[in-house]
Amino acid sequence: MGLNIFHIVSGKKWSGVEQYVYDLASELKKCGNYVEIVATKRESILNRFRPLEIPISILPLRRKADIESPIRFARLIKRGRNVVHVHNVKDARMALIARRISENRNTRVVLTCHTVEKAKKGFVHRMIYNDLDGIIFVSELARNEFMLNMPSLDLSKTAVVYDSVKRDPVETAAFDIRSRYNIAPGKKLIMFHGRICEEKGISVLLRAITQLDKERFHLVIMGRGEVKYLGEIKAFIIANQLLHNVSFIPYQDHVQPLVAQCDFGVLPSIVREAFGITNIEYMMLGKAHITTDNGAQPEYIEDRRTGLLVPPGDYKALAGAIELLLDNDQMMAEMGDAAKREFDANLDYSHFMERINKAFKK
Repeated sequence: MGLNIFHIVSGKKWSGVEQYVYDLASELKKCGNYVEIVATKRESILNRFRPLEIPISILPLRRKADIESPIRFARLIKRGRNVVHVHNVKDARMALIARRISENRNTRVVLTCHTVEKAKKGFVHRMIYNDLDGIIFVSELARNEFMLNMPSLDLSKTAVVYDSVKRDPVETAAFDIRSRYNIAPGKKLIMFHGRICEEKGISVLLRAITQLDKERFHLVIMGRGEVKYLGEIKAFIIANQLLHNVSFIPYQDHVQPLVAQCDFGVLPSIVREAFGITNIEYMMLGKAHITTDNGAQPEYIEDRRTGLLVPPGDYKALAGAIELLLDNDQMMAEMGDAAKREFDANLDYSHFMERINKAFKK
């Protein structure tokens, strides 16, 4: 018999956490569980979840003085074997209060930590951490950082579950990148896809390509970003005469058919990534890629075998890594093949589901 699984989503806009919940809810439903989304009344979020055709409950989920949410949520978990899956401490607190009100001892509250940060030290936070039935971390790095402030936490209720990515059911791209941007056949197509912001290392990437022969590559940057930052990097592109070497693709719902067109990817984040979902999209599609070594990436990427790792913020090292792949088609192909084998063996969605189910049922 399946579980009743409630995913609480209180974000104000669609992000990686919401996509994580969307994919997981879809798979849990297929496995015979009752699945329900609990969210705030934001049509931009609700409309994205509606295609799942699962129940959606709307609660205020306010930050402070929110008595209504736990009282109403307690009614939903009054009976049955329940798992409440939350993604921040605020929602964890609400779920724990609701469980107390419901008096249903068969309700487990599980928190997934998607960031690299120490546990909060305050009394209330410590009480929440100790009352949770499970804490899932998306990498060993994330767990180790969290535990620095919670050394007394029972390790047996923690688990590391690497993120994964599902294959896009849309296999054909809406357009051909080379044709749309008039990229010559002899040029390597390099891609960055993700959030276009300073912390993702876009400025470092642009500085790196100023060191390269412009006749050898074309960089495509795909995603969305803040207007001010986009203006800054476009000014850099103009000032450094890169207009014929860099193109922008706006945010796409179906990125994988476009990612599949690149020769290799570059993801030069300057902050510590708790995991790095875009890295494994390249791996899944059999593409070589370059990323930084300051986050969880070394946990699942072997340098010079399944990817190239460079120090964050080091534009000269990044330029050297890009040039290495530009110079060596065989290395690029072998690295992409090895990355795909690693993804299939250890990182695909079936492995993720197996580990999540185990964490839910501990």
